[in-house]
Amino acid sequence: MADLSKKKYEMPTVDPGTRSETFEEVALGYTEELAKAEAARCLNCKNPFCVEGCPVNVRIPQFIKKITEGDYEEAYKIIKQTNTLPAVCGRVCPQETQCEAKCVRGKNGEPVGIGRLERFVADWHNENIDEIPRKAVLNGHKAAVIGSGPAGLSCAGMLAQKGWDVTVFEALHTPGGVLVYGIPEFRLPKATVRKEIRSLVDMGVKIETNVVVGKTITIDELFEEGFEAVFIGTGAGLPKFMGIPGENLNGVYSANEYLTRVNLMKAYENRETPILHPERVAVVGGGNVAMDAARCAKRMGAKEVYIVYRRSEEELPARAEEVEHAKEEGIIFKFLTNPVGITGDEKRFVNGITCINMQLGEADSSGRRRPVELPGSEHTIDVDCVIMALGTTPNPLIKSATQGLETQKWGGIITDENGRTTKDFIYAGGDAVTGSATVILAMGAGKKAAEAIDNEICSGNK
Repeated sequence: MADLSKKKYEMPTVDPGTRSETFEEVALGYTEELAKAEAARCLNCKNPFCVEGCPVNVRIPQFIKKITEGDYEEAYKIIKQTNTLPAVCGRVCPQETQCEAKCVRGKNGEPVGIGRLERFVADWHNENIDEIPRKAVLNGHKAAVIGSGPAGLSCAGMLAQKGWDVTVFEALHTPGGVLVYGIPEFRLPKATVRKEIRSLVDMGVKIETNVVVGKTITIDELFEEGFEAVFIGTGAGLPKFMGIPGENLNGVYSANEYLTRVNLMKAYENRETPILHPERVAVVGGGNVAMDAARCAKRMGAKEVYIVYRRSEEELPARAEEVEHAKEEGIIFKFLTNPVGITGDEKRFVNGITCINMQLGEADSSGRRRPVELPGSEHTIDVDCVIMALGTTPNPLIKSATQGLETQKWGGIITDENGRTTKDFIYAGGDAVTGSATVILAMGAGKKAAEAIDNEICSGNK
């Protein structure tokens, strides 16, 4: 019988008073008891709208039912049929706007904690099952995947399940893309990402690091080496700036650079890593990346960290959970505040960020009320570091990797709904196509492209 309680069972977390001094994971995960209790809230709907809300169409009621039965490994197998990275998705996906937003329990209370249950199942498997996944029988076809972020890994995993010989080419020295260089340890432990990638390698996926496609090798050369299809999942790694005075001062970072230094250079373990250790930090932006940068800065020793956001709290694009955690950790929010310049000292180091107050006017094309400046409200916040978290666009390098690949004016690769680009047998998906989006949307694009590759080539249409 279903548990009809209207609230989710709380996720245990590290105490806010101590966690801002450590990079250990904040959310501790459900215990077996909590997982079974939360799973019992699922009504096991005959028409599961939650599945429609999942970009990779996980069979949600089926895996949750297995949790209520205590068959966690079978629950894991159900998830893995469509999701190659369940431990990752259970931690960082915005379930509240996707699968959980469709849950019928949310009409009269809180939806089922689908993401929390997915994490529980994946963690249980990783801790209790040592069995190496069985490799599919090779079908004689080869595919190259450029980029080892969520889109690339999803595409590679799905193709491997279908028997393809898949090689992933990664520009950096560590595979994982944004999962390792962009998301902090306290939200997504590196060990978790490594385990997920290891499971793909065990399935037969090969990964080559330090390969910059467009420089080290071209896409045309990949075809010459026998690859029949290429998937581009290079993400959106080119940061945006405001174009205001002072952005070239020492102590101004893009969030991409700052988080990469903290993550890949392991600044969270070794303070000798070449990264600034400021006392007062302003992070400009209101998305998840802004929250990540601010919370990292706090953990790196900053005494005061500000989120500077030009709209109100209601318009914040970051997940509510991340905003709540940031507030608990002492991050100071400056809403309706917009930077107009960054000031520096005689040595060209940052010593302040000049802002103007805003008020909300009519709605713009995004549906949010447009911020309008309040004349005479200019003021300066004393900081010695500014981190710009304003979004990213695709790196233009990939366009030079082959002739005939068409892109949008802003850099996104042009594809059809199945990931086909304007060049035969080249596919793309994720942030390289859409610009900055979510991990699970990128994975959905990788999965869809893998299906298109397999259908187009293995069906004999080549």
